[in-house]
Amino acid sequence: MIFVLSGPSGSGKTTLRDLLLKDKSVKNKFVKSVSFSTRPRRPGEKEGRDYFFVSQGEFCRLKRARKILEWTKYLGYYYGTKKELVEDALKEGKDVLLCLDFKGMRRVKKIYPKKTKTIFIVPPSIQELHKRIKGRSLETKDEEVGERVNLAKRELENISLYDFTLRNVNLKQAVKGLKDIVLKRSVV
Repeated sequence: MIFVLSGPSGSGKTTLRDLLLKDKSVKNKFVKSVSFSTRPRRPGEKEGRDYFFVSQGEFCRLKRARKILEWTKYLGYYYGTKKELVEDALKEGKDVLLCLDFKGMRRVKKIYPKKTKTIFIVPPSIQELHKRIKGRSLETKDEEVGERVNLAKRELENISLYDFTLRNVNLKQAVKGLKDIVLKRSVV
């Protein structure tokens, strides 16, 4: 199965994914997808762990070569899922966890309609989301924070198109909720 986690920037989808993958009962059943990105690396991020950092030219070459399953442009940077990673995991009988935007979710669901379950991570409130985005990095400009919050409002309009929604108010409870979803739905 492919589990797609979506939600606004700052909703906690990447944190939830990472905490879920540390859980002993699910850790060996899932493959974490690492995306390509053209944005600059943030402090603490590692190549191959957080993203495969590539130039825009390299990203376009990978896209033309059909090495990218789905892609999006977000705030001027390209992001895309490594196609080979997903296909190899499915062949090996492992589940895949993807963190994608709405467009990426729709594309993966179209390619793998019977193998994809979608989960939308809902932030506690727009105010909390603003605080999380602002607190994420001191380098985040106010203009970018505003763009991300406005995009979050638009993303929330598509919530009914997801198989599951999960409100991330309390991190521990949200991880438990995510674990319940993936364990109950990981059998085809």
